[in-house]
Amino acid sequence: MMTALIVSQVISWVVILGLVLTLLALARQVGVLHMRVAPAGALTTNAGPAVGGKAPVVPAHTLDGKDVIVGGPSASTPLRLLMFVSATCPLCKGLIPVARSFAHDERLDLTFVGDDDASAQHKMIAAHGLESYRFINGPEVGQAFEIGKLPYAVLLDADGTILSKGLVNSREHLESLIVAHEMGVATVQDYISGLNKVQAA
Repeated sequence: MMTALIVSQVISWVVILGLVLTLLALARQVGVLHMRVAPAGALTTNAGPAVGGKAPVVPAHTLDGKDVIVGGPSASTPLRLLMFVSATCPLCKGLIPVARSFAHDERLDLTFVGDDDASAQHKMIAAHGLESYRFINGPEVGQAFEIGKLPYAVLLDADGTILSKGLVNSREHLESLIVAHEMGVATVQDYISGLNKVQAA
């Protein structure tokens, strides 16, 4: 009886040790996969002013009738985020609360830009509580930045330089704009592409 108990204990410990080793091997493989999977970032298009260049200076009007200048230097805030959205874009509606939270966390000056029927934009503003944000409605800004698809974001510094830009549909995409700026690259994809070239060499 004692022999059977000892044998069962030994087998139990062997099984436990095997499970621990398997778990460690699995954790290592997950780490390897994590390193190989490129981070998702905002999709940058070749259209419009380039990252690193000066943003166009565009006179515009907010929905409440105020005159504003988009682009150019701004002494009031170090970083500005232009969010191009539409009342008819489901992705935009889902991203608006995310953009608000992101801008608050990163201390960005957030401006919404659209080109839709004013009444539809007012309904969207009321639905998402955007009354305290600048909301520009008109084609001028979108044309100056050559925005073709939505939702689209442009990050500007205090001098009016374009730090990063791209199509966005998640907080991860918005965060990639800040990451690209902090890393000194145009996009996260450019950084990953550079790494791949170094590894291939």
